[in-house]
Amino acid sequence: MKIVELPIEFEFNGEKNCIYPTLIVLDDELTLVDTGYPGFLPLIEKEMIKNGYEMKNLKSIIITHYDDDHIGSLHDFKKKYPWITIMASATESRFISGEMKSERLIQAEEMLENMQNDEKEFGHWFLQQLKNLRPLSIDKKLHDGDMILNNKCRILETPGHTSGHISLYFPSLKCVITGDAAVNENHKLAIANPHFCLNIEKAEQSLRKIKNLKAETYYCYHGGKLTV
Repeated sequence: MKIVELPIEFEFNGEKNCIYPTLIVLDDELTLVDTGYPGFLPLIEKEMIKNGYEMKNLKSIIITHYDDDHIGSLHDFKKKYPWITIMASATESRFISGEMKSERLIQAEEMLENMQNDEKEFGHWFLQQLKNLRPLSIDKKLHDGDMILNNKCRILETPGHTSGHISLYFPSLKCVITGDAAVNENHKLAIANPHFCLNIEKAEQSLRKIKNLKAETYYCYHGGKLTV
Protein backbone atom coordinates (compact mmCIF):
# COMPACT_ATOMS: atom_id res chain seq x y z
CA MET A 1 0.00 0.00 0.00
CA LYS A 2 1.14 3.55 -0.70
CA ILE A 3 -0.19 7.10 -0.81
CA VAL A 4 0.34 9.25 -3.90
CA GLU A 5 -0.07 13.01 -3.80
CA LEU A 6 -1.83 14.53 -6.83
CA PRO A 7 -0.91 18.24 -7.10
CA ILE A 8 -3.58 20.04 -9.14
CA GLU A 9 -2.53 23.52 -10.24
CA PHE A 10 -5.08 26.13 -11.34
CA GLU A 11 -5.68 29.86 -11.50
CA PHE A 12 -8.23 31.74 -9.41
CA ASN A 13 -8.69 35.52 -9.63
CA GLY A 14 -5.46 35.75 -11.60
CA GLU A 15 -3.46 33.93 -8.91
CA LYS A 16 -1.87 30.50 -9.13
CA ASN A 17 -3.26 27.95 -6.67
CA CYS A 18 -2.74 24.28 -5.94
CA ILE A 19 -4.77 21.62 -4.17
CA TYR A 20 -3.58 18.14 -3.28
CA PRO A 21 -6.09 15.29 -3.63
CA THR A 22 -4.53 11.94 -2.73
CA LEU A 23 -4.56 8.49 -4.26
CA ILE A 24 -4.45 5.38 -2.08
CA VAL A 25 -2.90 2.44 -3.93
CA LEU A 26 -3.71 -0.98 -2.48
CA ASP A 27 -2.57 -3.87 -4.69
CA ASP A 28 -4.17 -3.02 -8.06
CA GLU A 29 -7.06 -1.02 -6.63
CA LEU A 30 -7.14 2.77 -6.42
CA THR A 31 -9.03 4.99 -3.97
CA LEU A 32 -9.20 8.73 -4.57
CA VAL A 33 -9.61 11.09 -1.62
CA ASP A 34 -11.57 14.23 -2.61
CA THR A 35 -12.29 15.39 -6.15
CA GLY A 36 -11.39 19.07 -6.51
CA TYR A 37 -13.58 21.88 -7.81
CA PRO A 38 -16.28 21.44 -10.47
CA GLY A 39 -14.64 20.66 -13.79
CA PHE A 40 -11.47 19.19 -12.25
CA LEU A 41 -12.10 15.59 -13.40
CA PRO A 42 -9.77 15.91 -16.45
CA LEU A 43 -7.02 17.50 -14.32
CA ILE A 44 -7.14 14.70 -11.76
CA GLU A 45 -7.31 12.02 -14.47
CA LYS A 46 -4.24 13.52 -16.15
CA GLU A 47 -2.28 13.51 -12.89
CA MET A 48 -3.24 9.91 -12.11
CA ILE A 49 -2.26 8.71 -15.58
CA LYS A 50 0.99 10.70 -15.39
CA ASN A 51 1.82 8.70 -12.26
CA GLY A 52 1.29 5.46 -14.18
CA TYR A 53 -2.19 4.50 -12.99
CA GLU A 54 -5.18 3.38 -15.07
CA MET A 55 -8.61 4.86 -14.46
CA LYS A 56 -10.22 1.43 -14.84
CA ASN A 57 -8.62 0.54 -11.49
CA LEU A 58 -10.32 3.38 -9.64
CA LYS A 59 -12.59 1.49 -7.25
CA SER A 60 -13.67 4.07 -4.71
CA ILE A 61 -13.71 7.74 -3.71
CA ILE A 62 -13.62 8.96 -0.12
CA ILE A 63 -14.94 12.47 0.57
CA THR A 64 -13.55 14.15 3.68
CA HIS A 65 -16.33 16.77 3.82
CA TYR A 66 -18.85 18.86 1.90
CA ASP A 67 -17.04 21.80 0.30
CA ASP A 68 -16.99 22.80 -3.36
CA ASP A 69 -13.24 22.23 -3.69
CA HIS A 70 -13.59 18.69 -2.31
CA ILE A 71 -16.82 17.39 -3.88
CA GLY A 72 -16.98 19.64 -6.95
CA SER A 73 -16.18 16.89 -9.47
CA LEU A 74 -17.71 13.97 -7.55
CA HIS A 75 -20.81 13.81 -9.74
CA ASP A 76 -18.63 13.78 -12.89
CA PHE A 77 -16.52 10.91 -11.54
CA LYS A 78 -19.59 8.82 -10.71
CA LYS A 79 -21.11 9.50 -14.12
CA LYS A 80 -17.94 8.52 -16.01
CA TYR A 81 -16.97 5.63 -13.72
CA PRO A 82 -20.32 4.30 -12.44
CA TRP A 83 -18.74 1.27 -10.74
CA ILE A 84 -16.93 3.32 -8.11
CA THR A 85 -18.02 3.20 -4.46
CA ILE A 86 -18.52 6.65 -2.87
CA MET A 87 -17.75 6.92 0.84
CA ALA A 88 -18.22 9.76 3.32
CA SER A 89 -19.14 10.25 6.97
CA ALA A 90 -22.76 9.68 7.92
CA THR A 91 -23.12 13.40 8.73
CA GLU A 92 -21.63 14.72 5.49
CA SER A 93 -23.59 12.11 3.50
CA ARG A 94 -26.81 13.93 4.32
CA PHE A 95 -25.45 17.13 2.76
CA ILE A 96 -23.83 15.45 -0.26
CA SER A 97 -27.01 13.51 -1.07
CA GLY A 98 -29.20 16.61 -0.72
CA GLU A 99 -31.13 15.02 2.14
CA MET A 100 -30.31 18.12 4.22
CA LYS A 101 -29.28 21.65 3.31
CA SER A 102 -25.53 21.83 3.75
CA GLU A 103 -23.96 23.75 6.62
CA ARG A 104 -21.68 25.49 4.15
CA LEU A 105 -24.62 26.78 2.11
CA ILE A 106 -26.29 28.09 5.26
CA GLN A 107 -23.03 29.77 6.27
CA ALA A 108 -22.61 31.32 2.79
CA GLU A 109 -26.12 32.78 2.91
CA GLU A 110 -25.50 34.28 6.36
CA MET A 111 -22.11 35.66 5.31
CA LEU A 112 -23.62 37.32 2.22
CA GLU A 113 -26.13 39.19 4.36
CA ASN A 114 -23.34 40.69 6.46
CA MET A 115 -20.84 41.45 3.69
CA GLN A 116 -19.72 44.91 2.67
CA ASN A 117 -20.69 45.95 -0.86
CA ASP A 118 -17.18 45.44 -2.21
CA GLU A 119 -17.23 41.83 -0.95
CA LYS A 120 -20.65 40.89 -2.25
CA GLU A 121 -19.48 39.90 -5.74
CA PHE A 122 -17.42 37.08 -4.21
CA GLY A 123 -20.28 36.25 -1.82
CA HIS A 124 -22.76 35.81 -4.67
CA TRP A 125 -20.24 33.74 -6.67
CA PHE A 126 -19.51 31.45 -3.71
CA LEU A 127 -23.19 30.97 -2.98
CA GLN A 128 -23.88 30.05 -6.61
CA GLN A 129 -20.95 27.59 -6.60
CA LEU A 130 -22.57 25.73 -3.72
CA LYS A 131 -26.03 25.83 -5.24
CA ASN A 132 -24.65 24.36 -8.48
CA LEU A 133 -23.29 21.25 -6.73
CA ARG A 134 -25.37 18.28 -7.80
CA PRO A 135 -26.51 15.88 -5.07
CA LEU A 136 -25.26 12.32 -5.14
CA SER A 137 -26.13 9.39 -2.91
CA ILE A 138 -23.37 7.89 -0.79
CA ASP A 139 -22.72 4.15 -1.12
CA LYS A 140 -20.95 3.64 2.21
CA LYS A 141 -21.30 5.79 5.34
CA LEU A 142 -18.24 5.97 7.57
CA HIS A 143 -17.94 6.41 11.33
CA ASP A 144 -15.14 7.18 13.78
CA GLY A 145 -12.88 4.16 14.27
CA ASP A 146 -14.08 2.26 11.19
CA MET A 147 -11.31 0.19 9.59
CA ILE A 148 -11.47 0.17 5.79
CA LEU A 149 -9.25 -0.82 2.85
CA ASN A 150 -8.36 -4.26 4.18
CA ASN A 151 -8.15 -2.86 7.73
CA LYS A 152 -5.20 -0.66 6.77
CA CYS A 153 -7.03 2.67 7.10
CA ARG A 154 -8.75 4.00 10.23
CA ILE A 155 -11.43 6.66 9.97
CA LEU A 156 -10.95 9.62 12.29
CA GLU A 157 -13.77 12.00 13.16
CA THR A 158 -12.18 15.45 12.90
CA PRO A 159 -15.05 17.96 13.19
CA GLY A 160 -14.66 21.72 13.26
CA HIS A 161 -14.12 22.78 9.67
CA THR A 162 -17.48 21.06 9.14
CA SER A 163 -19.41 18.97 11.66
CA GLY A 164 -18.92 15.63 9.87
CA HIS A 165 -15.36 16.09 8.62
CA ILE A 166 -13.20 12.95 8.58
CA SER A 167 -9.48 12.30 8.20
CA LEU A 168 -7.75 9.01 7.35
CA TYR A 169 -5.04 7.37 9.47
CA PHE A 170 -2.75 4.62 8.17
CA PRO A 171 -0.94 3.07 11.18
CA SER A 172 1.36 0.83 9.12
CA LEU A 173 2.49 3.78 6.96
CA LYS A 174 2.55 6.21 9.90
CA CYS A 175 0.69 8.79 7.86
CA VAL A 176 -2.54 10.81 7.89
CA ILE A 177 -4.64 12.25 5.06
CA THR A 178 -5.94 15.35 6.81
CA GLY A 179 -8.52 16.81 4.42
CA ASP A 180 -9.17 20.29 5.84
CA ALA A 181 -8.67 19.28 9.46
CA ALA A 182 -5.10 20.53 9.01
CA VAL A 183 -3.16 22.50 6.42
CA ASN A 184 0.56 22.68 5.80
CA GLU A 185 1.33 26.29 6.65
CA ASN A 186 5.01 27.25 6.68
CA HIS A 187 5.94 23.60 7.33
CA LYS A 188 3.62 23.34 10.32
CA LEU A 189 0.16 21.89 10.79
CA ALA A 190 -2.47 24.58 11.24
CA ILE A 191 -6.26 25.01 11.16
CA ALA A 192 -7.60 25.40 7.62
CA ASN A 193 -9.00 28.86 6.85
CA PRO A 194 -10.48 29.79 10.26
CA HIS A 195 -12.80 32.28 8.52
CA PHE A 196 -14.74 29.34 7.04
CA CYS A 197 -14.44 27.09 10.10
CA LEU A 198 -17.87 26.20 11.44
CA ASN A 199 -16.58 25.51 14.97
CA ILE A 200 -13.11 26.79 15.89
CA GLU A 201 -13.01 25.04 19.26
CA LYS A 202 -13.73 21.64 17.70
CA ALA A 203 -11.30 22.39 14.88
CA GLU A 204 -8.55 22.98 17.45
CA GLN A 205 -9.44 19.71 19.19
CA SER A 206 -9.29 17.87 15.86
CA LEU A 207 -5.92 19.39 15.05
CA ARG A 208 -4.58 18.20 18.40
CA LYS A 209 -6.04 14.75 17.73
CA ILE A 210 -4.17 14.55 14.43
CA LYS A 211 -0.91 15.82 15.92
CA ASN A 212 -1.15 13.37 18.83
CA LEU A 213 -1.00 10.46 16.38
CA LYS A 214 2.66 11.42 15.92
CA ALA A 215 2.60 10.31 12.32
CA GLU A 216 5.66 10.78 10.15
CA THR A 217 3.79 12.15 7.11
CA TYR A 218 0.70 14.33 6.84
CA TYR A 219 -0.99 14.70 3.45
CA CYS A 220 -2.71 18.08 3.56
CA TYR A 221 -5.22 19.09 0.89
CA HIS A 222 -3.95 22.66 1.16
CA GLY A 223 -0.20 23.11 1.37
CA GLY A 224 0.69 19.57 0.41
CA LYS A 225 2.67 16.85 2.12
CA LEU A 226 4.38 17.57 5.44
CA THR A 227 7.09 15.19 6.65
CA VAL A 228 7.75 15.45 10.37
